[in-house]
Amino acid sequence: MTQELFRRPTRRGALSLAGAAALATLGTGRLAAQQPAPSSFGFDDVLRRARDLASRPYDPAFRELPEELQKLTFDQYRDIRFRPEKALLSQGGGPFRMQMFHPGFLYRRPVVVNVVRDGNSQPVPFSASLFDYGQNKFQKQLPVDLGFAGFRLHFPLNEPKVLDELVSFVGASYFRVLGRGQVYGISARGIAVNCGGPGPEEFPIFREFWIEAPAPNAERVTVYALLDGPSLAGAFRFTIYPDAETVTDVFATLIPRTAIAKLGIAPLTSMFFYAENQRRHFSDFRPELHDSDGLALQTGGGEWVWRPLRNPKTPQISSFWDKNPKGFGLMQRDRLFEHYQDLDLAYQLRPSYFVEPHGDWGEGHVELVELPTDDETNDNIVAFWTPSAPVEAGRELSFGYRLRSMSLDSRLHPGGRAVNTYPTRAAALGSAEPVPPGMQRFIVDFSGGDLAYYLGDPSRVQVMPSTSSGAISRTFVTPNAKIGGFRVAIDVQADTGRTMELRAFLKADGRTLTETWTFPYAPENAG
Repeated sequence: MTQELFRRPTRRGALSLAGAAALATLGTGRLAAQQPAPSSFGFDDVLRRARDLASRPYDPAFRELPEELQKLTFDQYRDIRFRPEKALLSQGGGPFRMQMFHPGFLYRRPVVVNVVRDGNSQPVPFSASLFDYGQNKFQKQLPVDLGFAGFRLHFPLNEPKVLDELVSFVGASYFRVLGRGQVYGISARGIAVNCGGPGPEEFPIFREFWIEAPAPNAERVTVYALLDGPSLAGAFRFTIYPDAETVTDVFATLIPRTAIAKLGIAPLTSMFFYAENQRRHFSDFRPELHDSDGLALQTGGGEWVWRPLRNPKTPQISSFWDKNPKGFGLMQRDRLFEHYQDLDLAYQLRPSYFVEPHGDWGEGHVELVELPTDDETNDNIVAFWTPSAPVEAGRELSFGYRLRSMSLDSRLHPGGRAVNTYPTRAAALGSAEPVPPGMQRFIVDFSGGDLAYYLGDPSRVQVMPSTSSGAISRTFVTPNAKIGGFRVAIDVQADTGRTMELRAFLKADGRTLTETWTFPYAPENAG
């Protein structure tokens, strides 16, 4: 039986999605609409393979790489480069090119990569001639059936005559996609299984890919992927539209081998080390270090919520319960170079990823997992949707969503946004009154929307605060012309041993002006 989560998506007019699979509705036990039997290779072929995999016990065995490849260091692995003149997909004159990732270092499980041309699927054979090995020298000739670690697609994204990296698939079910003017940071995953518990997390893998050879002047490319893991198998389709804001439409069907305690749909993985809301005493000249600085949500009821990220002292999980959410994402909202001062890594150019569900997802919650980290190399932030309905063995689950790779999220909603969060016990920062003993003050800057309109009469602007526990003793609202908005101060008293969930937004004349800022506070986790 199929458990469908989504109805047919509302498509953006500029995107042609003719031939897309019909999506389905929760709880009907059958697909809302069926495609005709395909005349050439397509999603249904991958789904048949996934069902066959799921009917058998998971087999974790795979052919081990030669020892020399397993022992490669990071720098040695980076010295192996695909030869650009060998790029695939050039036949037919289309604008996309494909390069392969060599197996080795951390990528020890080879995958199969196929090209679909004229409806026929053909595997890409491994050949050492595809790669420049740099300073690496191997004693034995590499096997001809070695396989690949993954692949990446190139497209003239930033300039008409330059082929820029657009998307990469490498490692477990991870993939990354770029829009114009962006550099890699955040990652997406096909699925998350028991992320943040209960029990050990599983990392299903994309074990085989199929890339449809794009036609001349193609404006999109389609990738199919076969997922396999201890608890489930699945079929995925990724339709990627390169642009200033690259869009990836994802459709998947999962077949659980076993009941799954916690399934994470549309998982996003990122890094948050420190920022203005959580300064640590690290000996680093850079004022901030993060690939994402907040979680953005649009609830099923239409409310926009902003939750700044943290690098906690202990693992923390936050749940945002909802029904039929309209979207969520890990965002890099701070775009000022001066706030990072990193000439090489360009944190201000890291993309934001925003997930927009296709159809109704039913009841569940967006889960945010925040893990402690002592350096910037660890991805310590994960966000995903977890349905309330149990995931049962053998009960198929189909879903779809749109993933936007964004630079600015101001276009997502017209209201004001929380652009700065400052926890403090100092007397200044927006108020001449000192912080009372035992209190914690939060300074929040709101900017954008209609806030600048009210700078001429700030008395009309009100802050609307609330808390799940503890107490709010005082609030202040101060015009902040530097950002075209307002600065809010909130003094709070936490209950011992309890985390207080703070919320605040601005309104005027009975109208909501901003998104809702929310932040968890417990004195033992502050820092």
